[in-house]
Amino acid sequence: MTGRYDETEGRGPEEPVVVRDRRRIDPLTGEVRPAAPAAEPQDGPKHAAPSEETASTEPEPATHAGPGLGESIVDESVSVATGLEKELAERTADLQRLQAEYANYRKRVDRDREQVVVGAKASVVGDLLPLLDDLERAEQHGDLTGAFKAVGEKLVGSLQRSGLEAFGTEGEPFDPSVHEAVQHSTSPDVTGPTVTMVMRRGYRFGERVLRPAMVGVTDHEPGGAPVDPPVGGELPLEGELFDENNR
Repeated sequence: MTGRYDETEGRGPEEPVVVRDRRRIDPLTGEVRPAAPAAEPQDGPKHAAPSEETASTEPEPATHAGPGLGESIVDESVSVATGLEKELAERTADLQRLQAEYANYRKRVDRDREQVVVGAKASVVGDLLPLLDDLERAEQHGDLTGAFKAVGEKLVGSLQRSGLEAFGTEGEPFDPSVHEAVQHSTSPDVTGPTVTMVMRRGYRFGERVLRPAMVGVTDHEPGGAPVDPPVGGELPLEGELFDENNR
């Protein structure tokens, strides 16, 4: 009688399954792993373990053979002037120049607009100057009274607040740029050309002269010519001079 054959008979104990991770870079840390020692043959002779002296003299494997994750291989301390940087500098200079030109353009436009506004106001005020002359003459003759006077004062006040300024008064120095001389005289009481009569008041609006003042000017008159002394060197008395003239 033959016995039952057992397939497991004659086999030794099963060897455990060993998985070796031979990747050079650690997937968790990103660092390069040291090189693994060469595997010894199973059937070959076993070598003796290296002594402590031999192990200490062998160089240790480098732990950072390459750059890690997030590290740069470019030296940032060295500035390289690339074509892109040059083009960026040129575009920046163009933008700054354009901004300066635009600022100057805005200033010029604002100045021209202000001049147009001032010119329009001066034109309107210039048309009202004859009315101001009539109000001034009415006031000099005592006809500016009642409601007529109140309206005239409001009109003059509004024009003055807008920038209208009157000039041309007696006693001020004569200025040919703002005065129009229509009468001339001399007097020893003044030291120079002086306005002594105002026939029509002048007006300016801001720095613009709307109308010169029509005035009379008086110049300085020097004293009388000195009397020539007689040949003898003595001045004759007043009675003697009168008698000589009657002879």
